[in-house]
Amino acid sequence: MTHNVFGTDGVRGRANTYPMTSDVALRLGMAAGKALTHGSHRHRVVIGKDTRLSGYMFESALVSGFTAVGMDVFLLGPMPTPAVAMLTRSLRADLGVMISASHNPYEDNGIKLFDSESQKLSDELEQEIEGLLESNLDSLLSSPGDVGRATRIDSACERYVEFVKRTLQKDLRFDGIRAVVDCANGAAYKVAPNALWELGAEVVSIGVDPDGLNINRDCGSTAPASLIQKVNEVRADIGIALDGDADRVIIVDEKGLIVDGDQLMAVIAESWLRQGKIAGGGLAATVMSNIGLERHLATLGLDLKRTRVGDRYVVECMRAHGLNVGGEQSGHIILSDFSTTGDGLVAALQLLAAVVEQGRPVSEVCHRFDPLPQVLENVRCPNRNAVDDAGVRTAVESGRAKLGTAGRIVIRPSGTEPVVRVMAEGDDEQLIGEVVSDIVGALSRVVERDDIADAA
Repeated sequence: MTHNVFGTDGVRGRANTYPMTSDVALRLGMAAGKALTHGSHRHRVVIGKDTRLSGYMFESALVSGFTAVGMDVFLLGPMPTPAVAMLTRSLRADLGVMISASHNPYEDNGIKLFDSESQKLSDELEQEIEGLLESNLDSLLSSPGDVGRATRIDSACERYVEFVKRTLQKDLRFDGIRAVVDCANGAAYKVAPNALWELGAEVVSIGVDPDGLNINRDCGSTAPASLIQKVNEVRADIGIALDGDADRVIIVDEKGLIVDGDQLMAVIAESWLRQGKIAGGGLAATVMSNIGLERHLATLGLDLKRTRVGDRYVVECMRAHGLNVGGEQSGHIILSDFSTTGDGLVAALQLLAAVVEQGRPVSEVCHRFDPLPQVLENVRCPNRNAVDDAGVRTAVESGRAKLGTAGRIVIRPSGTEPVVRVMAEGDDEQLIGEVVSDIVGALSRVVERDDIADAA
């Protein structure tokens, strides 16, 4: 074993390639079980997964590891990440585990860990677990009579559906709303259509036929073309696209136009402000959110607290400033009155509640501000340190000088993929396009140079 098994969002990688192997998963179960075991009570862990073929393998390995150190396991089967977080609290478990690589293709998988309060583990706790992974784990094994038991929770879907319905006013219904929901052939393929139908909506479902290999394939929040087509085809009032583990959402209005997370946060913040429910005087969003959101919130007397990219940083900011709305432009919407993590379905229901409240179409409700032009390009770059290359830094500094105070640049390595993301926004679309192009060119030269060095 080596250090740094944990990345920015748990353990993630290509299935059957280190660190995403069944051996690591088994040892991770033992190590995490030991690190989270305190006191003499019977300890519990909740395990959910999305629909990837490799999920069966990792589920079995984790069960073996946890039960070997004396933890009882509750198996949820395919369930959204926020459902795992909710059921970890509801079942009074010491630990929650989600097996998923979110919006990535089926070849990838990941393991996310939550503590008893459904918070992502601290860096210190992750380091403790990594230390145990390198130790002789035989000393952690329970006696034969103390080995844990594994139990499947057959009511998990119904419990989560009831939970998301309770986030709305008791008498609120969506009668007369035709909704297309794209579940990305992922974890929400049962619960999302059921929740919308039980609330009175006419539901048209796509991406609800998982086969282990088609999760996120040409569907879901990262590939909304099929959703747009279906919304136009059936003349729906709204389209809702979730990703593989349903912790993010993208909306399509009745005209077939995409509504991103920035507009969705603005809708919810305004609605909650009118109801006196907004906390902390604003919301939290990452550096990727559009300046237009920030300017719009200012007109409402609300602040925008910016964070690094990653929902864990948004959550930390929300807790530090007492905020109850936060999220990412990509569609991770965190409503801490209900959940400790992004919940795409809950966010979609809050939007529909605003639509019902205002009695206007989704296109009008969701157009809260005119976003500034924004250009984002991804450069495939395995070397995360490429952003520190002298040529790249020069291109970034030159771009910032050209934009001045009328725009901004964000350049960062992805935490989940071998790419560097380059984003610029400002009032002059042509200029920000040129700035991004210059930075991408500098990064491409670094990649080319590294490839030549590797070949030599």
